[in-house]
Parts: sequence; structure tokens; C-alpha cells
Amino acid sequence: MSACCGPKRPSESPRQSQGRWRNKKKRATRARLPGNLIEIGGGPFIMGTDDEAGFPEDGEGPTREVTLSPFRIGAHAVTNAEFSRFVRATGYKTEAEQFGWTFVFHLFVPQSTAARIDRVVEITPWWWPVEGAYWAKPEGPTSDLKGRGTHPAVHLSWNDTSAYCDWIGGRLPTEAEWEFAARGGLETRTYPWGDDLTPDGTHRCNIWQGTFPDLNEESDGFVGTAPVDSFSPNGYGLYNVSGNVWEWCADWFSTDYHRTSDSRNPRGPSRGEAKAMRGGSYLCHDSYCNRYRVAARSANTPDSSTGNLGFRLAADL
Repeated sequence: MSACCGPKRPSESPRQSQGRWRNKKKRATRARLPGNLIEIGGGPFIMGTDDEAGFPEDGEGPTREVTLSPFRIGAHAVTNAEFSRFVRATGYKTEAEQFGWTFVFHLFVPQSTAARIDRVVEITPWWWPVEGAYWAKPEGPTSDLKGRGTHPAVHLSWNDTSAYCDWIGGRLPTEAEWEFAARGGLETRTYPWGDDLTPDGTHRCNIWQGTFPDLNEESDGFVGTAPVDSFSPNGYGLYNVSGNVWEWCADWFSTDYHRTSDSRNPRGPSRGEAKAMRGGSYLCHDSYCNRYRVAARSANTPDSSTGNLGFRLAADL
């Protein structure tokens, strides 16, 4: 798995608190599902790709027909403002807060914080473990969310996103549901809008332009996360299913489960070591991590968190 997608948290990392909910009494304070969930009618579609641009080692192919029951899915990723309401209502502490650190892309680390970094991920030196960074302080202790209320909440582990879904009465989408919705009704296309990355020279998603990992030319208008409703939505009304942030899915990740699984409402293997992620992020570049295609996949351990990883809410219909 290409490590620009996000390094995993070391297994020996100590956790400061095992509790999902810091204030147990607040667990009863729940919210209603938001009104921006889009109804997807379900039915058959062609999942995966056999295209040469794909990564067979990720289990993107072979293509197969999958049939889904109707479901609902968020028009956009969960925002900082939405996640903030969850934290205020429950007192929840994310795993990045419990561990005391999370991975931040090196260009975003403030100089005062960078001076204290004495170790990096060996195979991906652009990911720095920053103490005191978490969803509300995404670049470290001196950062904040000012002006980013409509940006996707990041530095969230799979466990964190599951806690949010439990509170609001929803769930994470399965990989099949995510891909069905991301395609927006287009069969076997590379992107949610077609096969051309920049039709008529227009950027349609937030990904890396320039030379990764040191120079982002920002020609799409963004160097980091973008507001969740940036760019045009796909045919079903979903925003930013290519680029911006990776999105957790419900499934355990497997590269071959789909070869023998039921073609109706597949939900992934019953166990595994990592959870599936979809959509790519603002760090994806065609020279290194061409995983902003709708068929592309990645994965990370359920307790890992990075500055390019968020989620989208789903629910049964």
C-alpha cells in the first residue's frame, strides 16, 4: 500500500485512555441524522477496475457485478463543525488525543513545532509524528480550526468515526456502497465525472499538483484540505469523492475477499488487521499515489490517524 496514503500507528504506542467516551453520562445525549444524507436507490453496478492505471495488488480488480439494497450516504465528508458538536455533547476524546500525537504532513508543521521533531517515518519522511496534534489542532498545539469549520474533520481513527456514527444513529458506508455512490451513476468510468482528470482544463478535485512531496503548485486552489462542498458534485449529489481526504469505510481490508464473496450487499471479511479507506486525498499525485480514482482503495489500522483521513456518514434507508 502506497505510504502517502497514510502511515499506520506503531503497535507499541501507549494509549493514555482506553475509554471511547470520557463522560459516560453524556452518552445518552444523541443527535439526529443530518438532512444532507442522499438516498441511493441501490441496484446492480460494475465494481472495481481492470484498467492498466489501477493497482492489482490493492485488489481493485477484477471487475464484477455487485447488487446493493437502497441506502443513504452523506453529500459530503463530516466537517469540523459537525464533529465539534459531537465532542461537546459527549466529551469524547479521540485516539490521537489519547495517544498524545498523530501524523502531520511535514510542510504543514509550524517551525516552532518542527524544531522539536526528532524522528520521522523512515519510508515516508514527509509524515511527522507531532505531539499535541489532533482534530481540533490539526498541525500541532499552536494551530486551530479558525476558518475551517466547513473543512473535513481529520486526524480521526476508524474507532473515532465509529463512535461518531453510533452517537448520531448512522454508520460508515461499506466499500461497495461508497463506490456505488461515488460513481454517481456512471459505469466503469475513472472519476466521478468521467475519464478525463481535468475536462476542458478545469480541476474537478483537490489533489497534489507539482513535485511530491516538496512542491505543491496549488493550481486547483488548495494546498491542504478544501471545504467539503468544493468543486461540482457527482451525478448523485456527492462532493469530493475524489481527493480532499481519504474516507474510512466499514469493511476490513482484503485484496481477494471479493473474488469469492456474495455479490449482493458485500460487507468485507469478518476480521482483519486494517480497515478500508476510499477516495484519495489532497496528497495524491499521479506520479506516486494515483488513488483518487473511484475504484482505488487503501487501508490503515483502526487506531491510526493522519491529517488527510476523515469519513462520510451513511445509514440504512
